[in-house]
This record gives sequence, C-alpha cells and structure tokens, in this order.
Amino acid sequence: MLTDAPVQAAIPAGDMERAKRFYRDTLGLTISREAEDAVHFESGGTQFFIYPTSNAGQAPHTLAAWLVADLDAEVADLRGRGVTFEEYDIPGLKTVNGIAEFPTMRGAWFKDSEGNILAVSQPR
Repeated sequence: MLTDAPVQAAIPAGDMERAKRFYRDTLGLTISREAEDAVHFESGGTQFFIYPTSNAGQAPHTLAAWLVADLDAEVADLRGRGVTFEEYDIPGLKTVNGIAEFPTMRGAWFKDSEGNILAVSQPR
C-alpha cells in the first residue's frame, strides 16, 4: 500500500517563525498549508513540512535534498540569497568550494536556520 502513497520529509524546527522565514524568504519556497503544529511547503511538485520541536538541528546527516539540473547555478543562486555551504574533508566526502564530486552525482550541503543539514545534488 505504501507504494501508492506520497512521502514527505519532516524537518524539525526549534523556532517556527525563523524556520518559516528561512524556507519561504531565503530558499524562495511556497507555503502550501499552515497550521499551529506544522508549515507545509511546495517544492517541485512535492511537499515537505517543518514542525516545532526542541530536537531541531541535532541530526548529523542530511534530512532532505533537492535534485537539480545545474548544481553550479543552484549553488550560486543560493549563495546570492545568503546561504552558506558546508565544507567537508572526511573519509568519503571532500568538498571544494562547497561541492563534492562522486561518480554518480555532485552535491553541496548547507544548514537551515535551525541547524538541519540540507543538500542540493545533481545526478551525473
């Protein structure tokens, strides 16, 4: 039954107003629905939501990633909006100017206003 059901990312927020501004104003995403316990955003025909919790920003891994056609253009656009990309130099992951190169994809990671790790990636 799950194969027919859409899936959504659920992203934690310590401060809902701050997170809402980040996703709406900084990333330029559209709010599709807003309630006391969640704010839903539309992106590329799919949805995700942010929800209030004191556990925001604690995950040491990527919570959501956007698949893009031109990673360099997306990174430049996001930098122009004030997004700072993470630099990594750990086994299996090295970025140069915020971008990592892999055989099957290219990727760049940034943190939202709550400290959650997000990514943009371009399949090869």
